[in-house]
Amino acid sequence: MTELEKVISGARQICLVSHTHPDGDALGSVVGLGSYLIERKGKSVKCILPTAPADNLMFMVPEGFPLSIAEDDTPAALDIIKGCDLLMVLDCSGLSRTDFLEEHLRKSTAFKVLMDHHVSPETGDFGMVFSKTEISSASELIYWILRDMEGGTLPQATRTALMAGMTTDTNNFANSVFPSTFAMASELIEAGTDRDYILSSIYQQYRENRIRLMGWMQSSNMVVLPCGAAYMILDADTQKRFDYKEGDSEGLVNIPLGIAGVKLSVMLKQTEKGFRVSIRSRRGTSARELAVRSFHGGGHENASGGKLDFGTDIANAGAASAYVEQAIKEYLK
Repeated sequence: MTELEKVISGARQICLVSHTHPDGDALGSVVGLGSYLIERKGKSVKCILPTAPADNLMFMVPEGFPLSIAEDDTPAALDIIKGCDLLMVLDCSGLSRTDFLEEHLRKSTAFKVLMDHHVSPETGDFGMVFSKTEISSASELIYWILRDMEGGTLPQATRTALMAGMTTDTNNFANSVFPSTFAMASELIEAGTDRDYILSSIYQQYRENRIRLMGWMQSSNMVVLPCGAAYMILDADTQKRFDYKEGDSEGLVNIPLGIAGVKLSVMLKQTEKGFRVSIRSRRGTSARELAVRSFHGGGHENASGGKLDFGTDIANAGAASAYVEQAIKEYLK
């Protein structure tokens, strides 16, 4: 902590960055830490996300907060990277998860700090690493770091963002929860954090199309296998039919685990190059192992992700179903 204080104190321009396709924990980490560094440390801070988060998460971002979406203005994002002397990578096991920003981040001569909760962090790229896997989220990890650094009540924007990030990564305290997670929530509520506002913003501000998509996927798309697994495929045609926007399928992969006997759930979402894969499992079945074995991925024991590429893994979108079923059956046999 002493060394971190020195690094922050000596920085002229700080850049915060997180992974592509940012979820609530990625955005919460960036906004939470960024707000703290600006308000309490008086630092010049700029934040970058490779791609935009879902609309229902943007309530975390205070008016005027220095957040840039790299895919919307890549030259500006690259200028930020070039201009910083302290680069802090959050909720991201390594630079490889920053998509097209990776090569530019690697070339940066800035001092690099990693704050993350995923397994197998790419520590070699960083001068300082805060890595803890037995914790709910990067937002929680950052909360404890800042609380040790500050010794008092954190800024409101920081508290709101970190509470929101932790809430989304635990699926509202349904998974990856530790005693420290409840302690964090209790302290934040005691400090005046409005949890009702956070829950309403996250879970009660969806588009109508998301609700209809979720219903259709469960009624007409979900396949439940006799081996104790279920899967769904959100292909390009379905995305077009429901005017899909980023975040519309958030949480869908968790739903099949509510079926008695289902211990593994896999969801595929089609992209230009193939499919993004989300995997969830009950305790005793490893989502991470399946992600590593069959989907070029990894993550947490019961919540992992990966991908399938056209041309290498499967020929086209129509081949996804057979691939997924075979991968699941081989893994669970």
